[in-house]
Amino acid sequence: MQNILKKYGTIIGLLIIIIVFSILRPAAFLTVRNWSNIIEQISLLAIIAIGATVVMVIGEFDLSIANAASFAGILTAILLVRDYSMFLVIPFVLFLSFAFGLINGFLVAKLNILSFITTLSSGTFLEGITFWISGGTIIFSGIPDEFLIWGQSSFLKIPIVIWIMFLAAFIFWYIFNQTMFGRYLYAIGGNETASRYSGIKIEKNKLISFALTSTLGALTGILLASKLGSAHPTAGGGYLLQSYATVFLGMTLFKQGEPNIPGTLIGVLIMGVLANGLTLLNVPNYFQDMLTGSIIIAALVFQGLNERKS
Repeated sequence: MQNILKKYGTIIGLLIIIIVFSILRPAAFLTVRNWSNIIEQISLLAIIAIGATVVMVIGEFDLSIANAASFAGILTAILLVRDYSMFLVIPFVLFLSFAFGLINGFLVAKLNILSFITTLSSGTFLEGITFWISGGTIIFSGIPDEFLIWGQSSFLKIPIVIWIMFLAAFIFWYIFNQTMFGRYLYAIGGNETASRYSGIKIEKNKLISFALTSTLGALTGILLASKLGSAHPTAGGGYLLQSYATVFLGMTLFKQGEPNIPGTLIGVLIMGVLANGLTLLNVPNYFQDMLTGSIIIAALVFQGLNERKS
């Protein structure tokens, strides 16, 4: 029983949550339309959570990932309003975000500054730039309709953002499980000193990890702006806590104590089902935030207990 709970406790918890909401709101919760809404709503959280997973695999944190999302959404909207081509703007913004991540990685890997302090500071700096270029206002007028396709349209009756979510999940699952680069990242997260003596280039792999994390955060911000048809200078703020909560939840699954893509997706689903069910029950938003914090604490406690037993 202990082994079952250790390996599948999070999935069992998800099933219990689904059963509870199914009993309390059967007519609204157990519908195809509602579950379609849940999957669509969690798609953006899943993309940014995959980014958080990348940097956590190497044992680091990136607290600027939400700021990267806000910055990317604002800058994309500004450039599109000024009639620049969408096919130039999106790659340009993603490139800038990749470069921003490289700077974070350089400060952490080369200068040995704690990632928590580094990304908190760089994220604050990026937030200031976001407010500066936007004037602190929401940008919604003049955004071209072709840009809205990415966030509001469907392909084969499935929203495009869901296709992008699954594509990102598959790519990074493949990287982590089928490439040497992914094995290097897990080795660095497991024991950086041993990895260095094994010949793994620590600094190079950390640079790439932070760059990928920032890029996925920016992609989330761009898709959010497309979905809403507007860009807000603090739009990405709500994703920071939730993205890491899903990674911590996922660390209790599949690879015990290690961040992994399937576990992160299950964590995202848990957060999405909880948010949807609590909304159907008219539970206030502040209680949902309290519950999110409690979930993170519970996941950390569970992980700590497992490590102690090991």
